[in-house]
Amino acid sequence: MDIDKRRIWAWALYDWANSAFATTVLAGFFPIFFKQYWSQGLSATQSTFHLGLANGMASLLVVVLAPVLGAIGDRGGLRKRLLVFFAFLGILMTAALSWVGQGQWLLAAALFSGGIIGFSGSIVFYDALIVGICRDRDRDRVSALGYGLGYIGGGLLFAVNVWMTLSPATFGLAGKVEAVQLSFVMVALWWLLFSLPLFWLVEEPPVANPVAGWAAVRAGLGQLRETLGHIRQRREVFWFLLAYWLYIDAVDTIIRMAVDYGMALGFDSDSLIVALLITQFVGFPAALLYGWLGSRIGAKAGILIAIAVYIGVSFYAYFMDSEREFYVLAVVVGLVQGGIQALSRAFYSRLIPPERAGEFFGFYNMLGKFAAVIGPVLVGWVALLSGSSRYGILSLVVLLVAGGLILLRVDSRGGKAAQPES
Repeated sequence: MDIDKRRIWAWALYDWANSAFATTVLAGFFPIFFKQYWSQGLSATQSTFHLGLANGMASLLVVVLAPVLGAIGDRGGLRKRLLVFFAFLGILMTAALSWVGQGQWLLAAALFSGGIIGFSGSIVFYDALIVGICRDRDRDRVSALGYGLGYIGGGLLFAVNVWMTLSPATFGLAGKVEAVQLSFVMVALWWLLFSLPLFWLVEEPPVANPVAGWAAVRAGLGQLRETLGHIRQRREVFWFLLAYWLYIDAVDTIIRMAVDYGMALGFDSDSLIVALLITQFVGFPAALLYGWLGSRIGAKAGILIAIAVYIGVSFYAYFMDSEREFYVLAVVVGLVQGGIQALSRAFYSRLIPPERAGEFFGFYNMLGKFAAVIGPVLVGWVALLSGSSRYGILSLVVLLVAGGLILLRVDSRGGKAAQPES
């Protein structure tokens, strides 16, 4: 394969671009603004339930669409164009959040859900493009580069946005509300600007006998049926997807609900935002280190180490009582969050046929988003039912342990294990 480092960096910069949404909107300001501004007059458990439901319903739609769109992208040579479509959807929904008025929690939730659909949908095709830009042996490091740039890029903009909210007058703003509203617009512009290198430099992977229009839809659906059969035949793919679905449920839930959980415990929102910022900057070198670790001990071993750390994090969060402990939690999560995501993507890319990468990554992202359906809704439901946010955290341990045990049975030879049984 002819390796063009410009394409690798252009591909990785999309992580830098869309991570602004993941940090400032998804994990940071939206949960706080939703609870304090858009959900004014509702109880803390009610707003937690609404937030979990918005996350879950958006992710459910991605679950339904991802494998179908992935198959259509493969057969029609449309991976890049579909990535652009979903990226623009997410960008527009994010910008629109800045115009939602106080108390309009339903409109805010609807736009937030649209942003999640755009963000998650674009990642299906972003992940699939990795098979066309680098060699198999380089994917641990290239995947980690993407996540590493995501942490530093999202973290840089998030740092500016946090500064804006802590000191609005420095930026000529009237107060925190205006600072958060401007932050949503800045995220949209950042996402657009740093997506341009991928749009210009990363080429659509060649497709044998491409089809267009409705023929691509029919061919994609036909390929989807074939892939369901292939997944049943490829035992390593099946067992990895099952393990991934379980452990990434806990990871995504911690990412999406951490700030809301801290607020439910009575922690100061400014302290929570600073802790989240710490996670981003710890996550940058940690993701790169994890890419190196994966190339030395294997992606599977690296994932298992991260799962063990997350089990400890879940118990720690259950007993947490102070903001100082939340800072410790933020650092530990930053050490493994990018690593478990990067190595999972790289390991999976070795198990699948490259010519069907979009479709197989559609299933991969489908399970990741299906986990994001169960986890946030579960945390919100348990909090509402019990009157306490602590009990939902312990359910994550079950998912992590089950995912780790199933991963143990996946053949660590990567692509060599991907051949269907005879």
